Amino acid sequence: MLFTGLLGISRPLRTWADKVPSQCAVCHAWPSQRICNACAARFAQPATRCQRCALRVPPGVAVCGACVHSPPSFDACVAAVDYAYPWADALAHFKFRGDPGWARALATLMRSTPWMEPALDAADRVLSIPLSAERLRERGFNQSALLARHLAGPRSDTRTLLRLHASEAQSGLPRAQRLRNLRGAFAIEPAHAAALRGQRVVLVDDVMTTGATMQAATLALREAGVAHVTCAVLARTGLD
Repeated sequence: MLFTGLLGISRPLRTWADKVPSQCAVCHAWPSQRICNACAARFAQPATRCQRCALRVPPGVAVCGACVHSPPSFDACVAAVDYAYPWADALAHFKFRGDPGWARALATLMRSTPWMEPALDAADRVLSIPLSAERLRERGFNQSALLARHLAGPRSDTRTLLRLHASEAQSGLPRAQRLRNLRGAFAIEPAHAAALRGQRVVLVDDVMTTGATMQAATLALREAGVAHVTCAVLARTGLD
């Protein structure tokens, strides 16, 4: 089956790979799902994280000092895992080696994270961070949109949040420079703007590093009157 809609996929989704027994991509156990239960239990243990930005914090701490001092524009953030082995490798295969079949396994991992289900259940709609047209053509699909579709089904929305222009590569840049690069990068589709007023939104991305992308996208949503934004990411780096 070919899917060539707004997710920008022009190759088979290969979702059959998630249904046919194969080796676990981490430990190579056979037969298995793409990530076996033992590896998920070993490498995706719940961690104590800041409720606002999902950085790791000591037990008993709800909000990190940085978010107390300078709260982000979004209301909450839920991250499934740290950006580390084996998830960094999984994301590299997913995003850069043309394997959208990872989406189902990674979304399942996200959904099993504490507080993810309540956030999804409370949301009026689930949006994904859009790619620029150039990046979408280069990659062939939007990994965040695939995650959102597996997380939320028909409530996932790829039409409302728009990417107006590409930004320079963000890797290695400090947060202030990332924010400058993303200024004006996102907008709301005018035909959908009125419907956003007062709504609760979950905003999905694959990785959160400094939070600059989520911050910029949330500001566009706030301008349209969105009442509450929870960011949902697969992996959180230790940088901020």
